[in-house]
Amino acid sequence: MLAMAGACADGELAAELLARCQAGEPAALRAFVEHHQRAVFALLSRIIGARPEVEDLAQETFLRALRALPAFDASGTARLSTWLLTIATRLALDVCRKRSREQRWALPEEPAGPASPEHDAQRSQLRSAIAAAVAELPADQRVAFVLAEFHGFAVQDIAAALETHESTVKTRLFRARARLSRALAQYRGPSP
Repeated sequence: MLAMAGACADGELAAELLARCQAGEPAALRAFVEHHQRAVFALLSRIIGARPEVEDLAQETFLRALRALPAFDASGTARLSTWLLTIATRLALDVCRKRSREQRWALPEEPAGPASPEHDAQRSQLRSAIAAAVAELPADQRVAFVLAEFHGFAVQDIAAALETHESTVKTRLFRARARLSRALAQYRGPSP
């Protein structure tokens, strides 16, 4: 239970576990990977789609992070999770730049709950429409949107991850949301 014992309430690694990771302790490094692997896989899947290369990119993300971890400044402005997801984002952007615009993007699975077959069909249709609409966004808008909406990154964190200005991130988010709003207009309920 090293992974659980090393997590703080905010989801970050405890300082003691981070120090052990930076010292290269194998059990601590394993706990680091286990603690963050779900977020890394989710981010990569949302940016590049449900593809076989997600696993390779996740592995490369952790390899780069583990190599750079001893130099990570825990007292600096970046949180460890933000730093790690920035590495994953940059790797995903490299793939997006190399890939044609014809890509599929997968949303995470929803938790199971009581629902009717009609409700399930509507939710499935909406999920497919959202996935298609997000996949049609330009890569820069898609990445900013995924980081903000699915991973809770603040504008300044997105700007740092993408190495751009906060105003640029705000513009990308505005444009992404506007495009998604137009693309998903038929799914909105009646106006009050």
